[in-house]
Amino acid sequence: MKRILCPKCENYLTFDETKYTEGQSLVFVCEHCGKQFSIRIGKTKLKPKDKNEVIDEQAHKDQFGSIVVIENVFGYKQVLPLSLGDNVIGRRCVGNVISTPIETGDMSMDRKHCVINIKKNKKEALVYTLRDFPSLTGTFLMNQILGDKDRIVLNDGAIVTIGATTFILRCASEDTAEE
Repeated sequence: MKRILCPKCENYLTFDETKYTEGQSLVFVCEHCGKQFSIRIGKTKLKPKDKNEVIDEQAHKDQFGSIVVIENVFGYKQVLPLSLGDNVIGRRCVGNVISTPIETGDMSMDRKHCVINIKKNKKEALVYTLRDFPSLTGTFLMNQILGDKDRIVLNDGAIVTIGATTFILRCASEDTAEE
């Protein structure tokens, strides 16, 4: 099965690509928004994805760390790098410019849902702080909802849930320290 994104609402549509031949045009109608669009089946320019390929969760250990989005019915597993300063996390959407967009069909996740701020303390150690943007459904840390003014210091392996999507914080290789 192959997944494609609707160009209007970014809802995923699936179809069996083995039933079609190279060069054939297909027309789709999005069940979510009603948009009609077409694609042409062709040779992929991307390298074929190995089913046994393991996504490297430790890839950004040397920089400022990353978040690992856990695969669910709305989206696949993703590893998104973080940067120094505010990392605004939310649902990827056309026209939405944020620093850490999650590609998902989870409509319970806001376009700007939460923020992980990364800064260095006096000892030059990285400090990770989580806050809600604010969002409609809230931000949960280890199943505890954050209040509107809460600023929570995170450690490596912290589990955060936004909407119906969960991610795990992977801190940079240097130890995180609290202020």
